Amino acid sequence: MAKSDFITKLLIWRLRHMSNQSFILILSGIIGIISGLAAVILKESVHAIQHFLTEDFYTEYANFLYILYPIIGITAAYIVGKYIFKDVGGHGIADVLFTISKKQSIIPAVKTYSRVFTSALTVGFGGSVGLEAPMLVTGSAIGSNVGLLVHLNAKKRTLLIGCGAAGAISAIFGAPIGAVIFAIEVILMEISTASFIPLLIASVTGSLTSMVLIGNDPVFTFDLEGTFTAGHMPYYLLLGILCGVISLYFSRVVRTTERLMEGLETQVLRLLYGGALLGFMVFFFPPIYGEGYDTLNLLINGNSDQLLDKSPFFSSSENPYLIIIFLSLIILVKPIASALTLSGGGSGGIFAPSLYVGGIVGFVFAYSKNQLGFHIPLPLAHFTLVAMCGVMAGVQHAPLSAIFLIAEITGGYELFVPLMFVSAISYITTTYFEKDSLYVIQLKEKGRQLPESKDEELLDLISITNVIERDLLPVHPDSKLGDLIDLVKISKRNIFPVVDEYGILRGIITLDDIRDIMFDREKQETISIKELMHSPPEILLATENMQKAMGKFELSGAWNLPVIEDGKYLGFVSKSRIFNAYRKKLIRQKED
Repeated sequence: MAKSDFITKLLIWRLRHMSNQSFILILSGIIGIISGLAAVILKESVHAIQHFLTEDFYTEYANFLYILYPIIGITAAYIVGKYIFKDVGGHGIADVLFTISKKQSIIPAVKTYSRVFTSALTVGFGGSVGLEAPMLVTGSAIGSNVGLLVHLNAKKRTLLIGCGAAGAISAIFGAPIGAVIFAIEVILMEISTASFIPLLIASVTGSLTSMVLIGNDPVFTFDLEGTFTAGHMPYYLLLGILCGVISLYFSRVVRTTERLMEGLETQVLRLLYGGALLGFMVFFFPPIYGEGYDTLNLLINGNSDQLLDKSPFFSSSENPYLIIIFLSLIILVKPIASALTLSGGGSGGIFAPSLYVGGIVGFVFAYSKNQLGFHIPLPLAHFTLVAMCGVMAGVQHAPLSAIFLIAEITGGYELFVPLMFVSAISYITTTYFEKDSLYVIQLKEKGRQLPESKDEELLDLISITNVIERDLLPVHPDSKLGDLIDLVKISKRNIFPVVDEYGILRGIITLDDIRDIMFDREKQETISIKELMHSPPEILLATENMQKAMGKFELSGAWNLPVIEDGKYLGFVSKSRIFNAYRKKLIRQKED
């Protein structure tokens, strides 16, 4: 039996025996399992590659292989992505957002597996990015393609994309609630109560899949000691502001570095420069190799002196001020390293780097204050974890996701108050200077504008060419008024486009323009159309989006505007036709 026949019979059976909501719930569980499996494969592949490449080698080879590994990994990832999968890496979340907004939530099937391979090569060989974005793309692609396979509409495919994203993030972090919040806050933007349940199911099944296959292997391993005290709040206020500033620095450095890399003439140069610069950064600062979660575990557990053991220059030093300088330099270097990895041709995301930078910021803040010795000592683990939340909230513009993710990672809600406080302060600080998240900014720089409201989203679904009215009778510019009167007798419209023999719009005439002279016999024979015509208040292009078209309607005050394509007249678009199409889209979305 052919696969298409099986799917057809399955769908027929489903329509007879199962409601849409029940079907979506089953699909969400399946998508969560598949996304969880993909996340496990990626995590284990990266850890295996890193273990093979770096096990004890830095003590024997003085780190010099760190210079070579990143360029090998980035080059391999680019070649595999471009020539085998036809899917080059880079930022993934921004592309998912654009696909949902502009491409009817249809993600190419190749993305269900391509990013697993390319990101494993990138991060395994030392690329300074995270696995969360590639896994989110993979999970989203799984959701989209399952939706296509069972013939779901765009709205339900979007929900399944969110399910795939939630399942993947949950499998990586073991944080099902945080994964659901992230899917809603970053991917779906808005959600109904009925749609919330499939996200929960996908997130739970993704997490369970990871637990069954590799056990309870958390990303961060620590025993959180001490309790939150109100006396720490002034320091958390300062930390929140610092996290906001660092978030702004992170986003702008990533964008600036990527623009500089894009300025290089060829991809070969980008691979060489990106890989070489990254290699030297890793050589001098080994903790930025790969995701960096091992570094955060050392900081959370108070073993910061072990970070210097991997450095060929500082391994014998235990000076606390040298530790502060070393980690501060990593904060400045890490965003550059991440941008070099992605713009050079690697596959990954900035999710993990934002957590990484945040953790180091919090540790340096508390460690430095404790070295000064005034007032009450600050718990290093608390401030490390809370700052991870703060920088993630600022960079991702996702404060709720950051709060719940770190709260679940800590195994409770002991730090819930400072998590909420620092993420809010960081988010406010960042958005004061930068309204949009890094993902939205990247899309805007590529000319890919996302809708900012439900109204804009619906307008984007309406194409100008689908609402063109072609029943307006054209008149030639060399015709006489009498010829126009003949058209008035049979026309049901009060606008007449003046179109020459080449199909070019020369002007328009309205019934009001000729009302006073239309019954004058002499003028009907002597006055030509070109004497009466005038320019329309605005002209719409067939390639324009509906948001821009509505802007022209508002500025001109017109009710009808002509549409031009390649210089040729196509017809008119009226506000009433647009409003009717808008209403139909709105009703259809509510029915779905």
